[in-house]
Amino acid sequence: MIIIQPSGGLCNRMRVINSGLRLAEERQDKLLVLWNCNAELNCPFDALFHPVTECTITNIHSVADLRKLFFQKTARTYLTNEELLAHRTPAGALDRDYVKSLRKNIYIFTWEWFYPSKDYHLFAPIKHLQARIDQMTAQFGPSCVGVHIRRTDNQPAIGKSSTDAFIHSMHRELSLDPDTMFYLATDDKKEEERLRAHFPDRILSNQNRCLRRDSKEGIQDALLDLYTLASTRKIIGSYFSSFTDIAADMKKIPLTIAGES
Repeated sequence: MIIIQPSGGLCNRMRVINSGLRLAEERQDKLLVLWNCNAELNCPFDALFHPVTECTITNIHSVADLRKLFFQKTARTYLTNEELLAHRTPAGALDRDYVKSLRKNIYIFTWEWFYPSKDYHLFAPIKHLQARIDQMTAQFGPSCVGVHIRRTDNQPAIGKSSTDAFIHSMHRELSLDPDTMFYLATDDKKEEERLRAHFPDRILSNQNRCLRRDSKEGIQDALLDLYTLASTRKIIGSYFSSFTDIAADMKKIPLTIAGES
């Protein structure tokens, strides 16, 4: 069996689970996911997504959970970020000889992806969240560009993808298509106020969103932003942000990183 404890935020966990599925397929093994509800993401998997059949997902609420400790102690192989990255090929997949060398009962604790994600069919939002996504995307009109501005604790994104860089990219989109609307997802409401002042009547967003990662409501609102961004025709995103990357990757839409062009 392969046991994965994905760490980090929503998108890091989605990438880790997709990677775990690929590894399980290669080894023809079963996959168990320990979904830890903690300060980084305090929301059970089933409060976000429909049940899955490809693997078993178990919600835990503490690193001292007895089931977690049992799997951790009885695992014959324990893998961390460093171990996975050391054996990841330039293409993003784990080296095949390394995969074959791993002993049974593998425990993986990571926020790193270790296989390129093929698709995201595993992650189907629950009914009432999908209804909110559909309600938001119905406002898009003929041309809507997604904008993801990551702030708070992501220093690389703050340094590279400045607000001015986003404004520059958004003006360029308007010059190409004057009917463009923007769906804005950001963890900083001051950024939203600035963009609304700069682009009057052009900004759509989930204005009443909760930004607390340690609450179910905050993570559900993050999922709404993610899937709504993924429904735009292209994304202007933040540097070094898994949220930006997955929003574009989910439906293979064009991505521009603010500050890189």
